Amino acid sequence: MEKNLKIVYEDDWLIVVDKPCGMLTMSTGKAGEVTAYSMLTDYAREGDGRRQRSGKQRTQSRVFIVHRLDRDTSGLLVFAKDEETKLALQENWSEAVLSRKYEAILEGRIEDEEGWIETWLYENPKSMLVHCYEIGRNENPEKPPRKGWAYASSHCRTTGLLTIDNQTYTKVEFELETGRRNQIRVHSQWIGHPIAGDRKYGAKTNPFGRLALHAKTLEFIHPWTGKTLRFTSPLPRNLKQHDSCGKH
Repeated sequence: MEKNLKIVYEDDWLIVVDKPCGMLTMSTGKAGEVTAYSMLTDYAREGDGRRQRSGKQRTQSRVFIVHRLDRDTSGLLVFAKDEETKLALQENWSEAVLSRKYEAILEGRIEDEEGWIETWLYENPKSMLVHCYEIGRNENPEKPPRKGWAYASSHCRTTGLLTIDNQTYTKVEFELETGRRNQIRVHSQWIGHPIAGDRKYGAKTNPFGRLALHAKTLEFIHPWTGKTLRFTSPLPRNLKQHDSCGKH
């Protein structure tokens, strides 16, 4: 497809794509925006037209957004071909998704480490910034202490170091337990190591010319066949960098 949106899987109910950095999942309302949703809608309509010309039965030429990635995050996204499939996935998302991993490159050196980041997140409706708040010892993740706060949990594991222009960066694999807006970006800022290129959340450098965050693995149970589907997306070329220090 155009603009490097790649279809990695398609069946009668689902389309899984690999979205490039810089592409919106869906429109912000501005005229002429090219999004993953608009491109897949055109793709579905073109397929519908081909089926009509060949005399095959017409099918519904629509796609439905199941989940989203930020404009500047690349990687794997799922779209549904009908509303029933969309709802079946969304309403059982936490049970259906078996693994959802991201690769990020964070500013600074983090020693060999693995663990959980758990906080409250709050999105300011005016600034659209997401803020982190510490979870109190006796607070229940299912009962936020303030309106608008949401529990967010990320598992992180350091996988290596990079040195670029005498600056040290740490490669980190994130796996989401919850899927809040900007969760990995805000959690990275929370631990004092913003994602490279993420000036919105405190980054001071941009060695890759983009946000250094990629949705690399998605594994989920198909809502109708019951089969486990697993997809991986290689790190984009513009996130691969020279002068690697390798593992810790």
